[in-house]
Amino acid sequence: MQRERRLARVDTPAEASSASDQIAGGRGASPVCRFSSQFFSDVASLAHLRVIKLYRLQVAQQLSLPCLPCLDHEAMLHEGIAPHAAAYVEDRETGEICEIVLTPARCLVEIDNASTLQEHTEGVEASLMERLQDIRPDLRYVVRKPSWLRGDRRVARACRAQVALKDVLLAPDLEMVTVAIDRLRVIAALMEKQSRVASWSVRTVTGPLLTVVGFLVYQGLERLAPEVGEGAVSAFQSLVVGTAGGLFLYFGLKAVHLTEVANRVWKRAAEYGLIIAERRRLLLGRED
Repeated sequence: MQRERRLARVDTPAEASSASDQIAGGRGASPVCRFSSQFFSDVASLAHLRVIKLYRLQVAQQLSLPCLPCLDHEAMLHEGIAPHAAAYVEDRETGEICEIVLTPARCLVEIDNASTLQEHTEGVEASLMERLQDIRPDLRYVVRKPSWLRGDRRVARACRAQVALKDVLLAPDLEMVTVAIDRLRVIAALMEKQSRVASWSVRTVTGPLLTVVGFLVYQGLERLAPEVGEGAVSAFQSLVVGTAGGLFLYFGLKAVHLTEVANRVWKRAAEYGLIIAERRRLLLGRED
């Protein structure tokens, strides 16, 4: 009970409606903000809102739950992402953590598993989506699975090894969680440096090695041309050089991928730090 009293939460539809008015920024808010406000007011009848993440949407300063920018998309310089709002929610029935993402321009709701891996059991997303469809049938719903290509599971394992998302959202001992987040941030920085070493190593050796391989292959195989034929020699030369180039391309992409994974781990640590800072601010405000 003591822990629950110390957490920012929206327990009733009435409180959710009040919070949604603050999310919308008041009567002068844009239709997109009001639409998002109403949606999360409806979500609050099914789950406790724990954190709101916003991308290019307005928010009132006196919001009664942690609110932070969507770091994954704010870091993208091309600005090709539609404004959206996301929320970490705690299911009222199971107590498990899910992330719900609303894109108002597309009338799309996504239940994103990338940030909440191992924070809920299998099948919770489908159950939550069915209940959301019952209260808001006017929207489209999608469950976004973790991406193997983007390394979502690797990022989740690296983060959870140091701190669980549920602890960041709910743990009463903020100092303990802060220490764990600091460890995660240090590890992310080291991962990024290691990936840069691998990337520069590949860049350094690719050019010279390809030059040497090409020279040896073309000079050595040219002597066999009278015996095996020009066509066979040319095909073998292309195969050897192409294989060597493909291998170097693979290692180069792998190094870039490791850098991306390290950056995502660092962004996750930064997000956790912002959540703890917001929770601490709200706790101090309630104490005052």
